[in-house]
Amino acid sequence: MKILLILISSIFILNSSFAQSSTNEATKEINPLYTLPKVIPEKKVPASRRGDGSSPILATQTGIYKVVGSKSIEPLWTDGEAKQILKIDDVSEKNRPVENFYFLTSKGILFSQDLKSFEPRNEGLPVLTIKKYDGKKVSFEKQVADIKDISFNPEKPNQLVCATKDSIYLSQDAGNSWAYFSSPRRGTSGVKAVAIASVKNKITKDGEEKIVSEDYIFCSHATLGFFYAKVSDKKMITCINGIAAADPSVGADEVSDILPILCKAEDGSIYTEIFLSQSFMPRLYRFDFQKKRSICVYKGKEVADTIDGLFLANSSIVFMSPQNINCFDIAGSNEVQQISSFEEIKKITSLSPSPIFASYIPSSMSGFKTSITLNELWLLNSHKVSSPYANMISSQKSLYVPSYQGQLPGGIEKFKKIILDNKLNSLVIDMKDDYGLLRYNSKDAQVLKKAKTSRYSIDLEHFVKEFKKDNIYLIARIVVFKDRNLASYENGKYAVWNKATNAPWLGSKGYQTDKEGNKKLVYYDEHWVDPYCPEVWEYDVAIAKELIARGFDEIQFDYIRFPTDGTNLRNATYRYQSEGMDKESALISFLSYARENINAPIGIDIYGANGWYRTGARTGQDVETLAEYVDVICPMFYPSHFENSFLNYAPYEERPYRIYFYGTYRNSIIARNKVVIRPWIQTFFLNVPYDRKYYDTEYVRKEMFGVRDSVDRGYMHWNNAGNYSKLSPDPQDAKYNGTAKEASSEFRKPAIGVHKEDEPKQNDDVTYTEEERKEKILLWNSIYNQEFGNL
Repeated sequence: MKILLILISSIFILNSSFAQSSTNEATKEINPLYTLPKVIPEKKVPASRRGDGSSPILATQTGIYKVVGSKSIEPLWTDGEAKQILKIDDVSEKNRPVENFYFLTSKGILFSQDLKSFEPRNEGLPVLTIKKYDGKKVSFEKQVADIKDISFNPEKPNQLVCATKDSIYLSQDAGNSWAYFSSPRRGTSGVKAVAIASVKNKITKDGEEKIVSEDYIFCSHATLGFFYAKVSDKKMITCINGIAAADPSVGADEVSDILPILCKAEDGSIYTEIFLSQSFMPRLYRFDFQKKRSICVYKGKEVADTIDGLFLANSSIVFMSPQNINCFDIAGSNEVQQISSFEEIKKITSLSPSPIFASYIPSSMSGFKTSITLNELWLLNSHKVSSPYANMISSQKSLYVPSYQGQLPGGIEKFKKIILDNKLNSLVIDMKDDYGLLRYNSKDAQVLKKAKTSRYSIDLEHFVKEFKKDNIYLIARIVVFKDRNLASYENGKYAVWNKATNAPWLGSKGYQTDKEGNKKLVYYDEHWVDPYCPEVWEYDVAIAKELIARGFDEIQFDYIRFPTDGTNLRNATYRYQSEGMDKESALISFLSYARENINAPIGIDIYGANGWYRTGARTGQDVETLAEYVDVICPMFYPSHFENSFLNYAPYEERPYRIYFYGTYRNSIIARNKVVIRPWIQTFFLNVPYDRKYYDTEYVRKEMFGVRDSVDRGYMHWNNAGNYSKLSPDPQDAKYNGTAKEASSEFRKPAIGVHKEDEPKQNDDVTYTEEERKEKILLWNSIYNQEFGNL
């Protein structure tokens, strides 16, 4: 995300007090950064030796494109997704200026100087194994692990650094080869940004104080914080001092990007300044390397906002925010304003045939003396969902219907009345439950071969017909990898296996002592099947296809994860795991198979923590990755499931609003705009301290308002017993009367999205005819298939 110029400046840090949110004490002072605004012009490459660097370049979901004129584009590379651009101005061996382009793609890192030929530069980077299944045979395809970020040392252009979700890699030869450098913590995913720079450091040697230049790598991690490491010793040191957090009980919130800037002091010496931004709070920082502390130089007014894709242009830091491209003037005024070329850039990016993630804009169009590179460009369209099913899935407000109650006399009428009386428009019902039992009368021979049908199953045709009379949208919940029925099929053929007992694995709770004093090993009532097994995928997808064919509108996969509980978890083994596969590749393999075979919206349920943080820890549920393969992600932000101290500060009764407001925003940013984030609302009581004091109708209502004010793309009520006595109607446009600071009208509502008063009368996102919608779905399916085919 880094393209750097030399900023000639003397930097003076002037302390000034600035009022800050009481939720964090670390950044009470905003320290304006004053500089003398002189910039060495970007190295100009003669047109005769220039590739297409004089034309805008678009990195999109379907490839890399060049903008020709003002209304057309030309494909340059279309073998996969391109999501980030790094341009390095350098000199050749003959001392001639050259433009080096690096692209992060689904094929790994691509390099080009002429934008005609694209050379993979992946040697030494980790490879992910994806299992493919066509219904008869299994095959394997290799892909470079997803590269999250790439950067270069502005003093040493051949020194590059990149990162996967959990590891950092260093190249000393312009990306021709990479070597593993380090990890913030082995096996803990969540790396967001990485940078490398030569930093001046004071050292004492032989009794004398000297200033030396040493190479350092900087890294941000979703849950572990901000790190730096000297290249020579690789020791990762965390340094979160001064970085803000929405929750005062958390040390620091995620750093979204890291920007090294070369500066020249009054004596002519060159040194580097490091700037940081945050993913979920509008903050810019200068990292004081000597004091090992981040100093806030800009604080936006919103409580939920994003600054990402940092880039230096002239004497300003250009950055992306939801629906905007801004710049922060570090040359004296410290003001933030929209870049002057904003409307022209919007027109350029609108030419993309598919969702756009990055763009190179030449100096002739950038509004600056230099060219600019815009990464995280999806933020410009954050108010739009890029799924082909966006029109269907974006406003569903649902009720969970326990399937056993749906088949009782009067059950349909009961839940239909609850839905209509509370201004909801959809429902979720189990069609394969937590024990693997079908809750409908399957007619598919492939399904019936392995299935067991509950005696409490519904009459599917009658059920669908009755709810469709009132245009109620139907979502079929299918529990996938927790399946007692399938785990016992053919003596545990598909079960997660216990390597210690050579039998199907069950998670143990440990020993309990009975009344007679005898100790007994107690197990969780959870039976798991192997997520690596293609026949398991085939079975669940066959159920999904049948349900869509028989009237359901959407599939929701639950327990699409690995087991997480058990004192004997280390004994769980996966007999279908192939060499080179991990939890992430197992879930990708399953979802890519599902995507290829289900012609309907696909949703997945995830833990609340996996929606709150950019990590798939323990479960394999990495939202950033899974969003590539589904249309809806449903986090369980239940207040009762977080620690009691989490976001629990005055006004204490506003905690449910806060959790859903921030959680929905954060999950939407992590997933980019590829999916709808539709949270599960806690509409049930759990006997925990907070619920004992606060759970009531207002508790549930605050959760709904939190979702509405955050992203407003729907939610789902969960009550396992079907008891909705605490439910009240959807708030729609009603005024929120709570005292949560975040609910104030001074803040943008929704935090992501188009304000209702600003919505155009004709919105191409929601005006498709049924025929046009089908055509769009076919187009997007072909894009998905192209992407999957190139994994």
